[in-house]
Amino acid sequence: MKKHLSTFFLLTLSQITLAAPMEPLNITTWNIEWLSHNSVPKITPSNRSHEDFDKLTTYFDKTNSDVLAFQEVDSEEAIKAVVGEGYTVFLSDRSKPQNRHRQFDDLNQYTGFAIKDSLKVSNANDVILDKSNNSRLRFASYIIIHPSQSEPIHMLSVHLKARCHGAYKNNRHCRTLKEQGQALNRWMVERENNKETYIVLGDFNHTLSHSKSWLWKIISQDNQSQLATQSTQPNCIVRSNRNTGETYQYRSVIDHIVVSKDLATSGNNQILFTEQDVLNYQLSDHCPIVSTVLQR
Repeated sequence: MKKHLSTFFLLTLSQITLAAPMEPLNITTWNIEWLSHNSVPKITPSNRSHEDFDKLTTYFDKTNSDVLAFQEVDSEEAIKAVVGEGYTVFLSDRSKPQNRHRQFDDLNQYTGFAIKDSLKVSNANDVILDKSNNSRLRFASYIIIHPSQSEPIHMLSVHLKARCHGAYKNNRHCRTLKEQGQALNRWMVERENNKETYIVLGDFNHTLSHSKSWLWKIISQDNQSQLATQSTQPNCIVRSNRNTGETYQYRSVIDHIVVSKDLATSGNNQILFTEQDVLNYQLSDHCPIVSTVLQR
């Protein structure tokens, strides 16, 4: 009898262990504005000193990231200079030699991820969001995180088309952005059909949280995605484009985090630059957005 009880106890304990929830995952999205070690004089943000990189590292450290989804990064070396040791970098497939025809000659704006070495991760093929065979932008970097004792999390780092922030207009910019939204929608619907957990985060170049966002309606159609950044406040202060001695505060948030229905998020806040740092250093025209993710 005791033997049967012991066996039952061990089986029950095993089931409890298997059902244990995933550890909280700290995720960040950050467009770091022309991050490169290859300075190009005509592209002012690319001209960064060692002090600028050190200050970017200071702000990255504040995110306490397990996963960083980045945008506008020119090389693995450049992002490693910001995140430091302890992270593995996955740069967009567009950076590979076989995609040389999809690269610019001077600087490139790649998407990608920096993942803490303690996490198990697999690198999937990018999702190409533009239909053009020679597109030099808009590759969504794709990785899969494998948390212990929980389901894998499929993640995309995105940088969508600019110049269509508000209402839809029948121009090239909005048509391209619409196509990219539809491509993301298809990817998320496919994840849900496969019963897979997912996160899409990055620079959407659009205010998804606006009640009349046509892009969010496209992205969320026929799926149960959640906009984690629905209530994120636009408090980011950056350097003014018109006068480098002044600062500018955005009126809306265009960097977003979208998660599948089986995930709960908390935080969803911007890490803010100080005004003095904005004026003294070449930081970025985007502040990082951080979130803590848990399974429901």
